[in-house]
Amino acid sequence: MKKAGIMNLQTLPGLFISHGSPMLALDPEQVGPALERLSLNLPRPEAIVVMSAHWESNALEVSTAVRAETWHDFRGFPPELYEIRYPAPGNPELAEEILHLLAEAHLPAHANSTRPRDHGVWMPLLHMYPDADIPVVEISLPMNMSAQEIYKIGQTLAPLREKQILLIGSGSITHNLAELSWRTGNNEVPEWASSFRNEVVSKLAHSNFDAVLDWENLPFVHKNHPSLEHFAPLFFAMGTGHRFTIVHSSFSMGSLGMDLYRFD
Repeated sequence: MKKAGIMNLQTLPGLFISHGSPMLALDPEQVGPALERLSLNLPRPEAIVVMSAHWESNALEVSTAVRAETWHDFRGFPPELYEIRYPAPGNPELAEEILHLLAEAHLPAHANSTRPRDHGVWMPLLHMYPDADIPVVEISLPMNMSAQEIYKIGQTLAPLREKQILLIGSGSITHNLAELSWRTGNNEVPEWASSFRNEVVSKLAHSNFDAVLDWENLPFVHKNHPSLEHFAPLFFAMGTGHRFTIVHSSFSMGSLGMDLYRFD
């Protein structure tokens, strides 16, 4: 019994992180402290694997970089934001293991040793592990794959959790930049955003993952996600575990959902 308890302590969850605006790095709002608390309540990972909304690809790719550059993949923000670096090492050995697992699951993927680390990776990790001393491997979001196939990627990598490897899907529960309120103090959440978020949470809480994977039938889905790249990392996170927990829930700039979900 004692040995089983140790194993449970070391098994990390899968996470879905709504990473929000790049300004989260300078203005943490509510989600920054929530990410910090989350990291403090988890066993320290041996490594972190992130599927980011900001690495869209045709074929599935895995970063094999020894130390990926910090990429400021955005424009028009304060100069101090571009000075931030997140110099966490890569882990080529883990990347090769991931490529092997994917190949065995008939999900062929390609190694990429030159891809820089986008803000969908480094921005949330800046709040979770600010020392940047845990190896990070990024995997791409293959937009030619179905929701079910992206879910299968999460299922395929789920055994890594037992090796104290943290699996993260980084996107946003809602993401319509055209509908954001940039005026200070205007934080009214529109019904189309709250209804969508609540419907997704209800399906996940009742273990109805199939209904979420059938995303086209979710209410207001196209209003919340004119394109799917920020929602799709949730499918990956769902594949990593069966037991769903809400870690944090809030909205920023009116309709930008900042939810954090855990899958055990």
